[in-house]
Amino acid sequence: MLYQSGREAFMQGVRVLMPLSLGVIPFGLLTGVMAINMGMSPGTTMGMTLLFYSGSAQMVALQLLHTGVAPLAIVVTALVINLRFIMYSASLAPDLHHLPRRWTWPLSYMLSDQSYALCGLKLSSGELGQFAHHYYAGTAVAMWLTWNVSVLAGIYLGAGIPETWSLGFAIPLSFLALLVPGLRSAATLAAASVGGLLAVVAVNMPYNLGLVTASIGGVIAGLLIENIRKRPLSDALTHDVERETP
Repeated sequence: MLYQSGREAFMQGVRVLMPLSLGVIPFGLLTGVMAINMGMSPGTTMGMTLLFYSGSAQMVALQLLHTGVAPLAIVVTALVINLRFIMYSASLAPDLHHLPRRWTWPLSYMLSDQSYALCGLKLSSGELGQFAHHYYAGTAVAMWLTWNVSVLAGIYLGAGIPETWSLGFAIPLSFLALLVPGLRSAATLAAASVGGLLAVVAVNMPYNLGLVTASIGGVIAGLLIENIRKRPLSDALTHDVERETP
């Protein structure tokens, strides 16, 4: 869809992101509750939230703080968990690198799993037109606000949220909502399957390296399938003939 203005593209990005916020809100509430129950002040919790802007890394860091792990180990662990954003950035860079820094810096900071899932394929296909970065900005700003407001709500609700709400169940559902629409080809199906399998197998790896291993394995699987798919039929036949020639 081609948009007539940056405002139109931005607002459409916000609208597309809104359904996914239903899975992020419980995650943010849990993070805020966890931090307050550990004895952190509201200011420190929100400062950490703004600095990290990564739910998984922040929750792991809170757990490590609670167990008395050394600060350097906490920082390294958070960086390892967030290595996937390097892959996201490399994928988006060809479509966004031409923008001035007043765009690239805030958009880089607000990069999230949800925004990448919604915009990655659309940016590379060119279907968003000249206002593609406004569409991406709409998803990014909406997700950033949703996460920070959710954590803030968790801070002030504190332990008042009953465990019977089972808020944690919404977290994997939100990622499934991102995954399924992206399975558009054999390559994406292979990447999802291999990544999911590796994530299960490597779940007990230290420092959450299982997540990184699964991400890299999924990318490699997708690239291999994509290269095989794009391989010209004539090249494949020639290779088969040469292999069978005595």
